[in-house]
Order: sequence, then C-alpha cells, then structure tokens
Amino acid sequence: MTDDQLRPDLDDLLDDLYDGQERVTQGEIHRRAVAAELPAELLTRITAMPEGEYAVDEAAELLGGTSA
Repeated sequence: MTDDQLRPDLDDLLDDLYDGQERVTQGEIHRRAVAAELPAELLTRITAMPEGEYAVDEAAELLGGTSA
C-alpha cells in the first residue's frame, strides 16, 4: 500500500485517539490500531515508533499522516 492509501486510515485513527487528549502513548496508538484492524504496513510503522508519549503532530509526522 502507498502512503496515500494508508493516510485516510491513519488520519481517522489519530482523530479518534486525540479527541480530548493532548498526548497519547505509542502503546495506546498500537492497541487502537490493532482494534481498528488497520493494515499491517501501518501497524509495522506504529510498532517501530520509540516508546513514549506523542502529540498528534509528532505521531502524524512519524507515521506519515496529517495532523488536524
């Protein structure tokens, strides 16, 4: 899959995750992505993120999405 094909799934995930949250952990991003049954390529990107907390713009930059 290309980044353009993954971006809508990723953007939807980030929108849901960061609704009312300033920062979210890598683990929570991964758990929600698995629960949403997102494509394996995106799960691989999330798994490769260093552990820690991320603001939406930081997560989007690392994963190839757009921050809202």
